[in-house]
Amino acid sequence: KQWYQRRVRGQPLSVVQTTIPIVLFIKLVHTFSHDLFEVDFLTFYTLVGLWNGLFLVVYAFTGVSQIMAFCSRSTEEIVGIFTSIAFIVDSMKYVNKQFSTHWCDEGTYCDRSVALAVFIVTFGTLFIAVQIYNFKWSPFLSSGKRKLVAEYALPFSVLVMSLIGSYFMKDINLETFTDDKYEMQPEVYEPFQYQAMKFYGCKEEESCKYKPIGAASFITSAALGFIVSMLFFVEANVAASMVNNPHNKLKKGTAYHLDMLTTAVINIILSVFGLPWMHACLPTSPMHVRGLADIEEKVELGYVKEIIVSVRETRLTTLIANILVFLSLLLIPVPLEYIPIPALYGVLLFIAISSLSDFQLWERVLLMLTEQTLYPPIHYIRKVPQKAVHTFTALQLLQLGVLCGLSFSGIAYLKMLFPFIIIALIPIRKFLIPKAIHEDHLEALDGSH
Repeated sequence: KQWYQRRVRGQPLSVVQTTIPIVLFIKLVHTFSHDLFEVDFLTFYTLVGLWNGLFLVVYAFTGVSQIMAFCSRSTEEIVGIFTSIAFIVDSMKYVNKQFSTHWCDEGTYCDRSVALAVFIVTFGTLFIAVQIYNFKWSPFLSSGKRKLVAEYALPFSVLVMSLIGSYFMKDINLETFTDDKYEMQPEVYEPFQYQAMKFYGCKEEESCKYKPIGAASFITSAALGFIVSMLFFVEANVAASMVNNPHNKLKKGTAYHLDMLTTAVINIILSVFGLPWMHACLPTSPMHVRGLADIEEKVELGYVKEIIVSVRETRLTTLIANILVFLSLLLIPVPLEYIPIPALYGVLLFIAISSLSDFQLWERVLLMLTEQTLYPPIHYIRKVPQKAVHTFTALQLLQLGVLCGLSFSGIAYLKMLFPFIIIALIPIRKFLIPKAIHEDHLEALDGSH
């Protein structure tokens, strides 16, 4: 059965979508195409995507994903928390931009009510979602009903804040999904109309806005395709590894190579049509597993511990979700015009913050701020000295800081190092960290994987 799963079916619980690191890399591709080579972006983007797909096919057929056996929980959590931080940074940038634009005394866009409304809707969505999500810990109703209410925290919070933003703040010019800058321009984009890529420039009667694809831009597209394939390789495999964690007690086997091949085919098609790339992502994939899990609460020395009993391993949830995404096209313009953009960023903040509790690294960061006598009876606390616990946490935070520094820096070309930094986390954990912390202590801190 596991042989069939690995070669035919793949991992049904991984959620495939575009991630913030991919968005950052697409911006880098845009910078190369316009600023460096002055070539058409979509043509250059398609080339990079085709190279990316080719490299992913090579990875799939050569079994490169086997090196993920050396990927520890430490690496997974650094990448996972980085993704959460990226959501938070993206949301804060939006709020800061609104205040920078509208919080002024003179000017065309000066309207402080817009900035305040953005703040209220963004953090109101977050606040309502968190309160409803935490309802599952309350003493009200039965356990099953509390969990049911908590699962609808996001849609309810978006519904409430959309009502407030569109009705009670209707005199304030809040951005919505139907604003002009979010609409496709018919004269620029026509669905299903194929236009050959201009490798050889324009005809004499045409006005050439961009240069043709030359040897330098073609070779650069291959290099960028290799770099983005590294990003896909690490992020997709880390997401799959967290989904396949033994603690989730999945019955179906893993399918890393088939998943990589499927990702390659999907992204080759997306590249040809100029659509955003995507792969199995964090933190949505582990959250998807948790949403399908039956969880029992066990009280140990006065502390509640959650244990996954079983997981419903089905494709229906992702299939239905994608069908609903497609059907959401019917919501344009009504009622999508009543959903303010700030509510979206509130959703991103909620996803980022709610996923932090699943990471042991975050748990140990909080321990650094907690009095030692109040430490919970966690297994590694009993086996590892406090100094070793905090040292390991500090080393992980240092790696996370380097990752964030490169990714969020204003220097576009530094972002090219992002995939290699993630890959470097594996040998750092394997060879350098044991020089600072005893192997037995590392086994207790990072061995449960």
